[in-house]
Amino acid sequence: MKLTVHGREAYAYTGGKPFDPALPCVVFLHGALNDHSVWTLLARWCAHHGFGVLAVDQPGHGRSPGLPLDSVEALADWTLALLDAAQVREAALVGHSMGSLIALEAAGRAPERVSRLAMVGTAYPMKVSDALLSTARDEPLKAIDMVTAFSHSTLAAKPGNPGPGSWAQGGSRALMRQVLRRQTALNLFEHDFRLCNAYAGGAQAAKRVRCPVTFILGERDAMTPPKAARELAGALKARTLVLPAGHALMQEDPDGLLRALQTALA
Repeated sequence: MKLTVHGREAYAYTGGKPFDPALPCVVFLHGALNDHSVWTLLARWCAHHGFGVLAVDQPGHGRSPGLPLDSVEALADWTLALLDAAQVREAALVGHSMGSLIALEAAGRAPERVSRLAMVGTAYPMKVSDALLSTARDEPLKAIDMVTAFSHSTLAAKPGNPGPGSWAQGGSRALMRQVLRRQTALNLFEHDFRLCNAYAGGAQAAKRVRCPVTFILGERDAMTPPKAARELAGALKARTLVLPAGHALMQEDPDGLLRALQTALA
């Protein structure tokens, strides 16, 4: 589905069903150097169980052309404008990693428009090491390999979505390389990492959030370890669900993540 947001084209995957703004809406927000495809299983389940789904490609990522936006705050405003473009008054926001910060900021900016907030693989502050930032700047393909290794707690995840025979680490690496290659105007990996590293508005946003909040974390997450989310979870009075996975929860425990999302949306 293509929408016009702030005068620019934006792509959203609707889970295999035509989008109906009259249904309860769920917006999925991907993490750094990812796109809508990381949400396929969850988006399809929601679309076939009574929800309107918008799994977006953020500006400059995937099928949403142009340059990426320059801050988490700008992306939060873009997300709210996306709801306007889709004629949606209220939505549940589900964000992974960088996407969780965008969801939090959007829920703080327009609390009356967010019915549920699910933050997957999150932490605040979401600081990125100088070593990883410099590698992302100078050798982005090497940085992709590093992040892939850090994000997965095992070389061979239990078979799940998309099915037996798939390779979670290989698929994650291939997706990031594809998203990096499609954005020719700048180094998108470094850009996204710097957005996460720079975001400082989480505590203030949390004070304004009114909806129920669920944290879905990986117990073996080396990128955003669960302990790094405790203070924010307390501020949000969030329910915390911990899965046997690393940072790439969608690849390592897709069925567990789906069950956790069902709980968050209930």
